[in-house]
Amino acid sequence: MKVIICGAGQVGWQIARHLSGEKNDVTVVDNNADLVRRATDTLDVQGIAGFASYPDVLDQAGARDADMIIAATHSDEVNMVTCQVAHSVFAIPRKIARLRSQSYLTAIYSDLYRRDHMPIDVVISPEREVAEAALQRIASPAAFDTEKFLSGKAHLLGISIEEGCPVVNTPLRQLNDLFSTLRAIVVGIRRDGRLFAPEPGDQIFVGDECYIFTVNEDINRTMEIFGKESKKQERVVIIGGGNVGLAVARSLEERTERVRAKVVERNRSIAEKAADILEKTIVLHGDGLDVSLLSEANIERADAVLCVTDDDKTNMLAAVRAKAEGCPMAIALINDPTLVPMMAPLGIDAYVNPRSTTVSSILRHVRHGKVHSVYSIGDAEAEMIEAEVLSTSPIAGRKIRDIEFPEGVLVGGVLKGDKVVKPLADTRIDDGDVVALFSLASDVPEVERLLQVSIDFF
Repeated sequence: MKVIICGAGQVGWQIARHLSGEKNDVTVVDNNADLVRRATDTLDVQGIAGFASYPDVLDQAGARDADMIIAATHSDEVNMVTCQVAHSVFAIPRKIARLRSQSYLTAIYSDLYRRDHMPIDVVISPEREVAEAALQRIASPAAFDTEKFLSGKAHLLGISIEEGCPVVNTPLRQLNDLFSTLRAIVVGIRRDGRLFAPEPGDQIFVGDECYIFTVNEDINRTMEIFGKESKKQERVVIIGGGNVGLAVARSLEERTERVRAKVVERNRSIAEKAADILEKTIVLHGDGLDVSLLSEANIERADAVLCVTDDDKTNMLAAVRAKAEGCPMAIALINDPTLVPMMAPLGIDAYVNPRSTTVSSILRHVRHGKVHSVYSIGDAEAEMIEAEVLSTSPIAGRKIRDIEFPEGVLVGGVLKGDKVVKPLADTRIDDGDVVALFSLASDVPEVERLLQVSIDFF
């Protein structure tokens, strides 16, 4: 597949890294020659320095025979015009645009993106995706990472193993004997900075970060087994009243179970806008690092603080300050993955990675066919892939023990009809089943071959 990626920033680079690693023909376009050079030096991609919306630049990038264009520059307007040019001049079949402005995303204006108006096939909103991820972190406060799968019936949970965990030093195969009715599978373990798919004889040690796939009904029990306490979040303080903080506060207001939220925003005009939009949420104008303001927000009585300003270091410092003032749970928005290892020493409980969230959302649409969703884990180290099994797939009609999965791949769950089944060695994968697979990045091409997604791409 021939793909043009417009924008060589963090998101564009990660998408290029994924797609070029899967042997696609990728060209990266950016008006910053240094970013283009970084992409061509580190990835197996071609690069063009120039403005993505210019027809001659797209022509140079090979738009005449491209299968897809992904517009992920920093400008909404450039992304929109790029898709228009790609459609009108080059007839590129599939066009994906990242749009940040909420005005462009309002449902009443969705008619704008019809083929005879502004021909964008898929609109990705980073702020909305990140807000949803933040809400999931609040819903599972003891997990550092969480994502839903299989029609929302199951979740992938990232859990840090600490002293006192009941299953420390226990081989994974024994978990099935000890908790035979538990529908949960350890699909990935990060140990000493390395992520791997565990084997049945592997044990869990203190300090490990485990990725566990479990059905919704067993989330609380899974948390308890792995040494975590499930607590309802009733009071939340949000540091940052921009698009992400506003989206989170609005979602909390709409919930049937009342969650009391307070928003702290240092920019007066943004704070006033948030106060006008929000009906049940208190908005405080001031610095989220100000102890007296945090005290006014009753931070010591809050169940969680969510730090979602547009600055990583501010988010981390605000999270540390809130914890120091008595808040038991701190979640920070972190764009730079190199800062993530500092979270544990600083006592920050969980984080939201906008880049990973946006990359996952775009990959979901790139892997078109029967792939329902893709979640990028860590610094693009692995993926959780949810896909429907085709009748032509090599795995259809076979038991899991008989399928030659690569070493870095594990089945997390199988949706048969409307029921999630725990995958065991003798579980049969049938045509029409939906499977959730954990795969290390290097094994993704083989997973796609087993699912035969490529024949259904367009």
